[in-house]
This record gives sequence, C-alpha cells and structure tokens, in this order.
Amino acid sequence: MAQLDRLLTQIITKAGRRLELKADRKPRLELKAGEPIDLLPNPLPAVMVEVLAGDVVPPGLKAAWQKEGLAEFDYDLAGQCFHIRLSRYLETPQIQAEHLGPSQIPPVPPPSKAATPLEAAPLPGPAKPAPIAAGSAVREAPRSAPGPRKSQVHPLTERLLAALLEKQGSDLHCTTHEPPLIRVHGDMMELEGFGPLDPATLLEMMEALAAPNSWQRFEEHHDADFAYTYEAGGCRLRVNFFQDRVGPGMVCRVIPNQLPDPDNLGIPEPVRRLATLPKGLVLVTGPTGSGKSTTLAAILDLANQKRKDHILTIEDPIEFVHPRKGCLVNQREVGTHTDSFKSGLRAALREDPDVVLVGEMRDLETIAIALETAATGHLVFGTLHTSSAIGTIDRIVDQFPSDRQQQIRVMLADALKCVVSQVLLKRVGGGRVAALETLFITPAIANLMREGKNFQIPSAMQTGRSYGQRLMNDALVELLQTRKVEPMEAYLKCPDKESFIASCKRAGIPFDLRLGEAEA
Repeated sequence: MAQLDRLLTQIITKAGRRLELKADRKPRLELKAGEPIDLLPNPLPAVMVEVLAGDVVPPGLKAAWQKEGLAEFDYDLAGQCFHIRLSRYLETPQIQAEHLGPSQIPPVPPPSKAATPLEAAPLPGPAKPAPIAAGSAVREAPRSAPGPRKSQVHPLTERLLAALLEKQGSDLHCTTHEPPLIRVHGDMMELEGFGPLDPATLLEMMEALAAPNSWQRFEEHHDADFAYTYEAGGCRLRVNFFQDRVGPGMVCRVIPNQLPDPDNLGIPEPVRRLATLPKGLVLVTGPTGSGKSTTLAAILDLANQKRKDHILTIEDPIEFVHPRKGCLVNQREVGTHTDSFKSGLRAALREDPDVVLVGEMRDLETIAIALETAATGHLVFGTLHTSSAIGTIDRIVDQFPSDRQQQIRVMLADALKCVVSQVLLKRVGGGRVAALETLFITPAIANLMREGKNFQIPSAMQTGRSYGQRLMNDALVELLQTRKVEPMEAYLKCPDKESFIASCKRAGIPFDLRLGEAEA
C-alpha cells in the first residue's frame, strides 16, 4: 500500500476532518470536534513528504506536480473518498487531504467495532467501484488494498521479476541492447523468452519502478540506489540504476522479507555472541556480493531478540527490515533520511543508541566517527570491502595520514572486538555457502596492533582457536571435509594458495590442487 494510506486511515479512525503534512513539521490532523492533534512524534523531512506525494499523484498529473509544484485530485481508498491537494512553495512540499465521505452509492454502513477501518467499507462484489460522486477535474482510478506503486509497475518488469524468483536467482541485470540476464548460484544466465532491451523500454521500466526522488537523482547524476517492496514476490529488492556507454541499465538484487536464520547460514557460536557485546567495533568484510549484509542482518536480529536496547541502522539503501522485538529499531536510509553515512553517524550520537549499524564505512571521516562511537560505549557494526581480517586492519590504518596512524592503531586496538571476513562459494548440489575467517581481538593481538606488527597476527590466531579464531584456509578445509564445496572452488577462493595446499595435506585430503589449476 502507498505510505500515505496509513495516515489517511487515521482520519477515519480518529474522526478527523483534514490531514496536513508540511516539510519539517509533524503531521497535523484537524478533528471534527476538538483541538488538532499530531499523528507522529517527529517532524517529516521534505524528502519524505515528496515521497508520500509521489506515491499517490495520478500519472496524468505527475508532470505538473514535478514542474509546477501543484496538483489536486480525488483519491479513493477502500471505498472512502479523499480530496488531496499537493503544493510546493520555495521547494517546500505540502500535502492536504480532506475526507469527503464514502465513495459508494448507496452509502456504506458504519464500521463495526471488530472491523478495521479498511475492512469496514468493502467494495460490493468483484466489480470495480462506482465513480466517486465528488466533482473533480482529475481523478485517480480507485484502488483496493494497493501495494507500493503496484499500479505503476511496468508489465515487462513484472514478468522479469517473476522469472527471477521462479529460477531462484539473486540478481536481475537489464542492459541496453542486451537480453535480460539473472545470476543463479553465482553464475550469469540469459533469461529465455526475452529479447534485447531498447533504451526507451528500459527507461519506461525504470521510471515506473522508482520513487520520484530516486528518479530525479538518476536524471541528475546518472546513478540511483533504492529499495523496492515487491509484494507479489514476497520480497524486497535492492535496485541500482546506472548509465553506461550504450544507454541506461538497472540491477535488482533480491532481499528476502524473512530475516536470515544463523543456523541456515552456518554462523559459528563465537560470532553469534557478538550480538551481546556491551560495546566495541565489529567489522564484517568481504568482496561485493559475499553476503556481508546477510550476516550482519542475522547478528542484528539476534541482538534484537536478546537485548532490550535501542538499535539504529544507517544503510544505503535499507535492505532487511527489522521489526521491534526486544529492542526499539530505527532504520535510516542514506539519501532519503540522511545525507551521508558520516552525517547519519554523527547525528546518531545524539539519538541515544546502544547498537549502531553502519552499512558501509566508505571514507576516512566515517571510519573516524565509527571508532569514536565505539570508544564512547556503543556497540558499532560496520562493513568494509577487504579480502581478509588482517587486511582490514591495514586498510583502516592506511586511510589516515601518517602522523595520525599510530594514534589510530591505539584506538583500534582498544575499540575493535572482532573482524569477520567472508567469501561465498558454490555449494555442491546447488546454492551457495559462506566461508568465514574470524579474528577476535585478544590482549595479545591488541598489543601486536598497537606495535604495528600485524604480520604476526596469523600465528597468534593459529594458537588462539579456543577464543574463536579461524583462518580462511581452515574454514575452506572444513567445507571440503564436509563435502559442501568442490576442491577447485575452494582453491580459487583461498587467499594463500600454498598454505591452503599444505593445510589440505595435513587434513588428509588426497589431491593436488595445483594440477587442477594448470588444467583449468
């Protein structure tokens, strides 16, 4: 359903007359009797008001709304008619919605106590509802139990997304002058029954899928990232728009609605205990598409279940949605709810969080604020694009000027609690499985970090397995012993091939991977 629908239903349930939404103010409901009330505790930013307006503006008025900043129309929600006026003055958007009454003739009986506001006025029979009686020059088609922009989704997009889910793919790739492709268990494959996509069709598909602010961002910068709720498939999508040398393109990644289960992911017990840490910095690293977000979502869900705290996430875009369990969860999206990771993280210190998740630590300032946040008594989770736990420490230190690196080593030794580095491998029989390298910061390892002796950390990890330490080669050998992956797949993903072969020999795995590499 459109996000504005939730506020419109409050007009009926609270016997309201008119709803008013203004940028940087709390949503205000004028009652038929009594003083006006605020529907939300916090003001709505301008970009959110733009999104709410873009969800309901009829296609015929979209251009006028974007260019002239004015649109007025009747809106039908489950048999109730609302007159909506959108306006924009000095780039400040505003929405006014007035309840006109039932849109059906004869009138719909009042809702019973057991019924919800949306169930109280069912549409009579399977036929479409009768036209709204109120006079209006433009009227949006009535909708019953609408989904997010469902009426605007391009038919070809619906077919492609249905095919993606049917074949259990993880990503959909649409490129100009190329047929659509999907990624299944790590491999790209062409979708049968679809021809090459021309630029005009792709632009139509992309504009229908995006919210107005995301589409405007793409038109201005030729890049856009956002999340889309695909209710027909029971999942969400992380969508990226881009422009390359031949034309527009998009990539859609499937994000299940159900939060990941640590048992299914094979997350070891020491990593699960990270959810109960009182403070510190925990980093999950790996290349793009290695499952970092999935692992973090599983750990964060464990914290949500076991703790009674405030969890704040800063993501680009929001992927897994965390409902309230034991904790209050606030999820903020970069570009929609905050300008950047660093600005969102800086503001987080004033929002009384206990656990903070930073979707990506991209720059020096974000890393510095994350370290300070962890040092001031918060538990901070973050991600980096590094290929090993040791490389993560070097990457953080090298981000800073040379005159600050020793100070950062000391801060990192005190604040860092664990680094989880992972890669995804093709599972025998289909699917994929993650191999996890885990570095827990013990007093001995913290001392090596302060002295800049990171090259000695692997030896300390080998002698500290009781703390949960595990090198990537050991994780890969374990997958081989349990016959979850093929030997060549593990060999290609291992960071240190010579030591990996030695580890295989010690484990009694009878093959020489170097011969396999030569043949490949």
